[in-house]
Amino acid sequence: MSAAQTLEKATVGTTLIHLPGEGFDDAQFYEFCMLNNELRIERQASGKIIVIAPTTTSTGGRNAEIFGELIIWNKKFKLGRLFDSSTGFTLPNNAVRSPDVSWVKWERWNSLSKVQQDKFAPICPDFALELRSDSDVLATLREKMNEYIANGCQLAWLVDPSKQHTMVYHPDGSVEVVPFSEKLNGGEVLSGFEVVMEEVITD
Repeated sequence: MSAAQTLEKATVGTTLIHLPGEGFDDAQFYEFCMLNNELRIERQASGKIIVIAPTTTSTGGRNAEIFGELIIWNKKFKLGRLFDSSTGFTLPNNAVRSPDVSWVKWERWNSLSKVQQDKFAPICPDFALELRSDSDVLATLREKMNEYIANGCQLAWLVDPSKQHTMVYHPDGSVEVVPFSEKLNGGEVLSGFEVVMEEVITD
């Protein structure tokens, strides 16, 4: 079955799709995504494909504000490459994920070939951020954060406006909860980056 034919089985929304047979290899999955580039698509490590509905307008605005803060920091310190929510990464466990915001150190990014960079780069971001929307299931987002860390991410933030806090995930397995009213810092990963979320995320 071709990538185009498989699309007929897809239902837009956070819907899991079982692929026929053994599923797509990397080339077939890339073809599927390019044929349907109006959709946001991820792949679980198991091979299941997730077609994700567009984010709400308010969540998109919040994400833009956070992304803007990181753009300013990255232009100043020039330590790595910053990516938006439409960027796909192939993790070591074979999942393809698109964090809402992600960042990779220059030396790791430059170690990839041009061909790798131009597809879903086989690398886990050093930093990944997910912004929870009203429709997101918290348990599912926590699983994604743990997946990032298990695959080599050095710092992951789960920003939750409904609870007014950010869950900070570290490589040692610890999770720190930082209220929006307190200062978040990027530690050794995003060196020099600080933000108070209640000053950034406004409705």
